Amino acid sequence: MSSIVRAGLTAVVLAGFTSIAAAQFPPPPPPPAASSVKERWPDPPKPQTAAPRKKPAAETPAPANADTPDGDAAAHAKPAPKPAASTVLTCGGVFAKDSTHLKIAIKYDSKNVVFGDVDGPDGSKIKASVLFPNEPKRRLEVVWSNDASRSDVSVIAINGKSQWVAPKGLKLGLSLSALQKANGKPFKLGGFGADGLASVAGWDGGALSSLPGGCKVGIRLAADSKASADARSAVSGDKEFSSDDASVLALKPAVAEILIGY
Repeated sequence: MSSIVRAGLTAVVLAGFTSIAAAQFPPPPPPPAASSVKERWPDPPKPQTAAPRKKPAAETPAPANADTPDGDAAAHAKPAPKPAASTVLTCGGVFAKDSTHLKIAIKYDSKNVVFGDVDGPDGSKIKASVLFPNEPKRRLEVVWSNDASRSDVSVIAINGKSQWVAPKGLKLGLSLSALQKANGKPFKLGGFGADGLASVAGWDGGALSSLPGGCKVGIRLAADSKASADARSAVSGDKEFSSDDASVLALKPAVAEILIGY
């Protein structure tokens, strides 16, 4: 959960993620009104190996490639499992700025991509292309600047239980220290709210200030549920804190939402 991208993103994403500084995403021309994603976060037994058959004494010795399964074993051998569809997101290809719903549907199969309502700011609903809508671990939301033509990527949201990996290896559940390592230096965080969430306010010129392909990233962090109310209170409010602040580290925050935008 986080805020992002250009004036259009600033107009909408920041409406749902007010803690992210606008400086993270240089403002371009404003897109249509409803183009952001609501801040949110959720919340086989091994087969028995058949005993090798004993060969009759008079049987001809096995050929040189004797490690090849015999006829029966080959007949019953299970085919190798097919690799899962890629869940690595890059700021290019079907996720480039000039992409469309059609391009995504062609790549991931139209039956796995729907265009419909997703949660928006303040309980509203906005339109987005949703990949694998019925598979929480593969779900991805793409909000368009142009809803009518379903084109011009505005925001790509990784949230909930999604296992998509963003550029630079960013993924949900990543620890604050790992995020700081990816940036190459400490960065700025807004204060934690009553819900235990805080947004990155700026990358301070680190490696995450700009991603390959020209996109930007916003991050929402969630404090450890075991953190005390007093510990959260110490880094709350409208102030900004450094990611290496001892009081911030004490909350053991982890990445709860990733927003990629242009």
